[in-house]
Amino acid sequence: MSRNAGPNPSNTASTVLVVEDERDLARMVQAYLERPGYTVGLAHNGPDAVAAARDLEPDVIILDLGLPGLDGIEACRQVRTFSDCYILMLTARDDEVDKLVGLSVGADDYITKPFSPRELVARVQAVLRRPRLTAGRTTAEEEPPRVFGDLHIDVAGRRVAVGGKPVDLTRTEFDLLAVLSSRPKLAYSRRQLIDEVWDTAWVGDEHVVDVHVAHLRRKLGDNPEQPKYIDTVRGVGYRMGAG
Repeated sequence: MSRNAGPNPSNTASTVLVVEDERDLARMVQAYLERPGYTVGLAHNGPDAVAAARDLEPDVIILDLGLPGLDGIEACRQVRTFSDCYILMLTARDDEVDKLVGLSVGADDYITKPFSPRELVARVQAVLRRPRLTAGRTTAEEEPPRVFGDLHIDVAGRRVAVGGKPVDLTRTEFDLLAVLSSRPKLAYSRRQLIDEVWDTAWVGDEHVVDVHVAHLRRKLGDNPEQPKYIDTVRGVGYRMGAG
């Protein structure tokens, strides 16, 4: 996994990898990201994207879905085998299947083309402000592990285990679990979860939360019909069960 446990607070210390086969668009995005001080790397096909992710160890990857050599889905899948950096998927098609597949292989968010470069920069800035402490908490280091039946959540170490077996979560999945488990039995709306995990300035389809919760449940072995850990609150959102 990536050497970074969390994002760098300083723009100048943060690296963004832009993977886009349209070179003019890639250079434009690079220019917008360099203005606030990010270090920006470029790649224009799938194999180069995976190699650059290993070499640069970026904090964020902006990854186009339609790439030559290796599409964005497979590139994302491969990057996830060695890095937990944030991945924002770009798709030229407003196709829900593309978005869901991208999130299913480890992307944290998606943006549909055409997009505003300023919006893209805002999304990058938002993910680099993560992770944040949950409301009402002090430092994570002061917390004992959170236990829900056989589910153990070590917030300080960002580790999760079920029945003593480690569970490998993406940053977004872990952050969702950390928020839900911080106040058990409290029902969170999708918007509240977005504000806590993504950012209060995040704009997009709030059902992105449902996709990440579905992946989280699958990894925890939690049946949504008879949940042990994460309950669906109809008409509201989600809450942490007793386990």
